[in-house]
Amino acid sequence: MRGRGRRIAAKAVQKTEELAYLNDVSSVPLQQTLRHLQGAFTNFFARRAKYPRFKSRKRSRNSAEYITSGFRFREGKLTLAKMSEPLDIVWSRPFPEHASLSTVTVSQDAAGRWFVSLLVEDSAVQPLPANDRAVGIDAGLDYLRKARGNGANRVKARRKVAKVHARIADRRRDHLHKITTRLVRENQTLVIEDLTVRNLLRNGKLSRAISDAAWSEFRSMLEYKAAWYGRDVIAVDRWFPSSKLCSNCGALRDKMPLSVRTWRCDCGATHDRDVNAAKNLLAAGLAVSACGAGVRPQRESSRTGQSVTKQESPRREP
Repeated sequence: MRGRGRRIAAKAVQKTEELAYLNDVSSVPLQQTLRHLQGAFTNFFARRAKYPRFKSRKRSRNSAEYITSGFRFREGKLTLAKMSEPLDIVWSRPFPEHASLSTVTVSQDAAGRWFVSLLVEDSAVQPLPANDRAVGIDAGLDYLRKARGNGANRVKARRKVAKVHARIADRRRDHLHKITTRLVRENQTLVIEDLTVRNLLRNGKLSRAISDAAWSEFRSMLEYKAAWYGRDVIAVDRWFPSSKLCSNCGALRDKMPLSVRTWRCDCGATHDRDVNAAKNLLAAGLAVSACGAGVRPQRESSRTGQSVTKQESPRREP
């Protein structure tokens, strides 16, 4: 279903008695929904994704996507199709000058708050001046975790809880933005651990803590900001024993339970678990980056960085 076919399908849906209310708004979001559906089936038949499913009414965020034919943006004011007045928007950041606006997405979160996301092409982002600084980053739970925050009464209670979680999520996202921006501005090379968060979430005891720490979001922010400003991100193989290796003498311990936060090596050095891991990750990333060995392409979802495979003693199967 392409072009005119999508428009005809959208109009046909709007003429049904059950969905007549769709005539009150622009047909553009409906056409975009059909485009997304077509893409989902294309990926399914190409064996790149599972069979498309309906979104959950409880867990999914309400949203509508507008392309250039469905909105007008002039002098910093955004007006959607079939609206007589522009939206009253509180901007989170200044709109880039001379940027090309292509897509507008209006969404509502579980707390009842409305958001407008603008997709722009901005050529004003320039790489930062190169420097000789580098940093190793171990995503420890102690450093990334933040404070936790069907009848009418149930809906009110759910909305109340959603507002609390939304406030916590906003604070966590702001915290991650500040950390990643500082790291990218201060360092030319950033070395991280190539963690598989999906597998780590299977740990029943730590899944909540790992989710709260938002490791995936932290890495995503780090990578796209590094791409913006001309920095290098190196991902060290997840099996590299960064926590068990003494950064002072290089001795490797047999075991290092997660409950051990500080430990003392036979050489006399006392280590904080996360700080020691960060030092080892930095050394491993820089060593392999310098010789160019063991570098393989980054995961598909990442647009930048390198993934580094390190040599270590073979893992023993349980």
